Amino acid sequence: MVLSPTVAAIAEPATLLMARRSRELREQGRDIIDLSLGEPDHDPPAFALEAAHEALRGPWHKYPPVNGYLDVRQAISNKFERDNGLLYGADQIVVSTGAKQALMNVIMSLIGPGDEVVIPAPYWVSYSEQVRLAGGTPVIVRSTLEEDWKAPVERIAAAINERTRLIMFSSPCNPSGSVLTRGELEALADVVRKHKDLYVMADEIYEHIVFEGTHVSFGTLPDMAERTITVNGLSKAFALTGWRLGYIGAPQWIAQAAGKVQAQFTSGANSIAQRVAKACVEADPALLAPMRADFLRRRDLVLQEVAAIPGWKCNTPQGAFYLLPDVRSSIDGKTIKGSVDLSLYLLDKVGVSLVEGRSFGAEGTLRISYATNDDKLREAMQRVAKGIAQLHA
Repeated sequence: MVLSPTVAAIAEPATLLMARRSRELREQGRDIIDLSLGEPDHDPPAFALEAAHEALRGPWHKYPPVNGYLDVRQAISNKFERDNGLLYGADQIVVSTGAKQALMNVIMSLIGPGDEVVIPAPYWVSYSEQVRLAGGTPVIVRSTLEEDWKAPVERIAAAINERTRLIMFSSPCNPSGSVLTRGELEALADVVRKHKDLYVMADEIYEHIVFEGTHVSFGTLPDMAERTITVNGLSKAFALTGWRLGYIGAPQWIAQAAGKVQAQFTSGANSIAQRVAKACVEADPALLAPMRADFLRRRDLVLQEVAAIPGWKCNTPQGAFYLLPDVRSSIDGKTIKGSVDLSLYLLDKVGVSLVEGRSFGAEGTLRISYATNDDKLREAMQRVAKGIAQLHA
């Protein structure tokens, strides 16, 4: 049995790996609390479900256009202008089967063998593997907890050379929850302006989960509109992870190329999900305030629990629903040789599923998703504290 070299070289996403192991243990009768997936526990908004019910009555049962229905793309265009100050026409929008496909479409449109993609770390697990799938080389730019998990712009600039085609990042960030400020984004834009063939993919899927200040879209900065691909979707803000609906706004030539790629993989995104998308992007974002308040309360709850674990250190993230504590104090180099070992130890010993930080470009950390209810979070973190105490006993 011989796999292609490309497939053999890529890894299963660590988030999905831990979720799969959690399910397997539950099937064996184990009591597992899963804090591995970035999946809100909230119900989708009632208006989104009503849009689905209405769509089921027709006529949305045939193949949709590859890049999405025109009225859905126009609604997304309006949302970009209203919420983000981004001016993408409907022909610059591509609707995809989740933001992950949207990312992959763009990478395959821009990246080939010999091209490099600069990825500030920590980063979402799939970024580097998607670049490899396209034949490109991911260039990882590290950061530290003391830097608030934000790679300094000087470090990013030093990683760029004549082969660099793309910079990709998320803000708010998965896995750290860090939010780039306008000043930090402007400093990055200054770097991009110095390289005429360099583009930026801004993953903004957590835009509505910002606890202080406001989200800033990179494409709104001077000269960046024609250099930026903005990625978004329904999964996080609208708790519609299973509906698999993402989209991009991009320069028209990139949008056309992304549609060309998508045509060979899935064609158009699910027709019913697109009607739901239209309802969501047309809704007032103020409706999301209660969910955001839940995440803020949960963040503070888990921060308090993490602070009580001897040796663990954490910053205070300003968005998304993750913590990325530095847990090197629990890595002894013998029984626990790294964050992978620590995540497996906690899963087996105390039944809590967390994601190891190595796959995010941050060895010595664990990602904690607090996208579940308060009682589960308290119980999970108490178990983790107990497991760490036993490890050091």
